[in-house]
Amino acid sequence: MARIALVGAGSVEFTRNLLGDFFSYPELRDAELALHDIDPDRLDTAVRMANWTANALGAEPSVHAYLGRREALRGADFVINTIQVGGARATQLDFGVPGRYGLRYTINDTINAGGVLRGLRTIPVALGIAVDIAEVCPDALFLNYTNPMGMVVRAVSEAVGVPTVGLCHSVYWTVHTLAEYLGIPFAEIDAESAGVNHLAWVTRLEHRGVDLYPTLREFVDGGGVPDDDLVRADLFRRFGRYPTEASEQQAEYSPWYIPKADLVERLHVPIGEYLDRVAHNLDEFAETKRKLAAGEPFEIERSGEYAAVIVHSMVTGQPARIVANVPNDGGRLITNLAGDACVEVPALVDGLGVHPTAVAPLPPQCAAYTRPAVDTQELTVRAALDEDRDLVYHAVLTDPQAQARLTLDEAWRMTDELIDAEAEWLPGWLGGAAPDWTS
Repeated sequence: MARIALVGAGSVEFTRNLLGDFFSYPELRDAELALHDIDPDRLDTAVRMANWTANALGAEPSVHAYLGRREALRGADFVINTIQVGGARATQLDFGVPGRYGLRYTINDTINAGGVLRGLRTIPVALGIAVDIAEVCPDALFLNYTNPMGMVVRAVSEAVGVPTVGLCHSVYWTVHTLAEYLGIPFAEIDAESAGVNHLAWVTRLEHRGVDLYPTLREFVDGGGVPDDDLVRADLFRRFGRYPTEASEQQAEYSPWYIPKADLVERLHVPIGEYLDRVAHNLDEFAETKRKLAAGEPFEIERSGEYAAVIVHSMVTGQPARIVANVPNDGGRLITNLAGDACVEVPALVDGLGVHPTAVAPLPPQCAAYTRPAVDTQELTVRAALDEDRDLVYHAVLTDPQAQARLTLDEAWRMTDELIDAEAEWLPGWLGGAAPDWTS
């Protein structure tokens, strides 16, 4: 029986979807679940949701709740991380402080100023989890869903070294979208992608050995792309490969869209979309509690989360293919990205674990678009591990929105304001109140 620890289980909707995927496998229906959250109310709700999901799917897991992290992790075979350090309040500051300087974002959790600050407040906690894994469940596989993905996986791999795989559903749903555009069943599509998390590319797209890119080009040029995917379509026309992250995020990853003329309106870029999502999530949590108390049902759909695929494959030995965020192994996986980057590549999974696959070099134009994200990743991780405040400014300077709109003096002042505003979640070396991972 596999013991699966969920850290940040209070993300109740994600927990429900993830457990729905787990319990869809007969071999995992008797798993031992250790749910951990620092919020007692959210933890209690997660337990009730886990039990409801199990009952709805005919599963019989053993479900345990822990406010203490180390006890939740003890003896785990798999540790799944879904924490969001600072929650809604920190996210609002990620948007609000840059907003006073004229910067506008959609999601702001990966490479922009918000991504840097999210990395600085998240990395110490993720490293603490990794240290606990090394001490109380040293054979466990650490599966990370928390953003900024590349920074977290890179920091854990470098500083602690426990086996770690970053997981994201962007590629999965992008291929679903492209299959719908082309009118081909998803199961019949063969796709390969490569890059870094949220800045990767579909490098191959085939149906029964036939290249689908010419047909996709006809679809895009014919105006078939819906309004919410126009930025990615524009990038595809110019770079020749389809990006794997949604248009709202692609719009903030370059200086070509949000700061320019009427492109926000013309390409339907949803400024502040993540703030709307945060507000919705808070409302959804309240509604989830109400429905659980009233005994009302929930909808359960397979969400395609790779964590369930990995656990099932490793428990049963049945091979599977996923997309994984892992260290670039000195450049072996993607030769034209930095050797110490955290990259997103195809991987095979079997009873022995997750095996990342080397891919062809990215097309040079795609590699050039992606490399600034690696720079942000490196500068933020180095700032966190070396406790170097200067590197925080340098990391923020890689933000394409800041580059497009701010002077260096303004970027420095904005960074200081972000650090001051988010001090309660930042470690002591930044003047914050949160403990560092070595404390």
